[in-house]
Amino acid sequence: MTDLKRTPFYALEAEHQARFVPFAGYELPVTFEAGLMEEHHAVRRRVGVFDVSHMGEVVIDGKDALPAVQWLVTNNVDVAAGKAVYTVMCVADGGIVDDLIVYREGEQSFFLCVNGACRHGDVAHIKEQAKRFDCRVRDLSDDWAQLAIQGPKADLLLSDLSSHETATMPSFTFADAEVGGVKGVRIARTGYTGEPGVELYVKNGDAARLWRAMADAGKKHGLGYCGLGCRDTLRLEMKYPLYGNDIDRDHNPIEAGLAWVVKLKKGEFLGRAALQAAKTEGVTRQWVGFEMVGRGIPRQHYEIHKNGAKVGEVTSGTHSPSLGRPIGCGYVPTALATVGSELDVVVRGKPVLARVVTTPFYKREQP
Repeated sequence: MTDLKRTPFYALEAEHQARFVPFAGYELPVTFEAGLMEEHHAVRRRVGVFDVSHMGEVVIDGKDALPAVQWLVTNNVDVAAGKAVYTVMCVADGGIVDDLIVYREGEQSFFLCVNGACRHGDVAHIKEQAKRFDCRVRDLSDDWAQLAIQGPKADLLLSDLSSHETATMPSFTFADAEVGGVKGVRIARTGYTGEPGVELYVKNGDAARLWRAMADAGKKHGLGYCGLGCRDTLRLEMKYPLYGNDIDRDHNPIEAGLAWVVKLKKGEFLGRAALQAAKTEGVTRQWVGFEMVGRGIPRQHYEIHKNGAKVGEVTSGTHSPSLGRPIGCGYVPTALATVGSELDVVVRGKPVLARVVTTPFYKREQP
């Protein structure tokens, strides 16, 4: 792994017996000393922290920043400063370039958080499309580190670190504040776990200081150090898509269950005609969630059958730590996408009964 980058938190994570794996060009923790199951439950029951510094950060600013971003993404980003929008970028045929979060910094400035594995392709795509607009595109990914603090006690932990009250922040808003004695930290009320919490953007030079403050404050709250393994089980329990597994250029947001981020009335954007047709005419396949009825854990690329014939394949699957049973997702013909439909997942050469269910799989109890 000598050619891989390391985040500013690498040495601090190694102190907690992190097991590192290659991901998006970085050495990132897949698990820590507690193990995947305990890390998962720490987020569901208390609070956990993830190093997500591999994510990409891109700023688009200038006179035409708004029309440029509106052209690039499917959702409407003409929102007030301080608000964030989940959306996707598409190509002309409706295929998904990436899913991302757009933060509106001001009248003529937007901050985009893109997937780390897609960063370089995304930046090239953004720069090419932005040529028609009077704006500037800057890839600032190498300047920023990022921590995700997630769980029912996340706001309690943040209250010990910052005077900015995160508990009262509406979902998908953000603010720049002092956290753990570090000024200029971007606090985003977003996440990928289904639990309350925030994502913290911090400049690389201040990252270690923020980590140590968080670690000290987290002791009384039972802070868990969490890796990519439980990040995947947590997001899958919520049926949140992972780019490269569940969504890609071969799938459009309508069939992926993301029609809600496609705002046709906002005006022209890249892929609009194709997505309008998909909405009007319907799609032939849909991304569904299923639970295994028989014994077996679904894994990516396992075939999905109906009456002995292949009708799709698993895009993501795992044994759910919260539910105690195997769950998965995949694209199947629209006729088989209704809740209650029975399918077979081929596990080690044997068909195992599965049933399409209502998602998200996990529903957090409200306090």
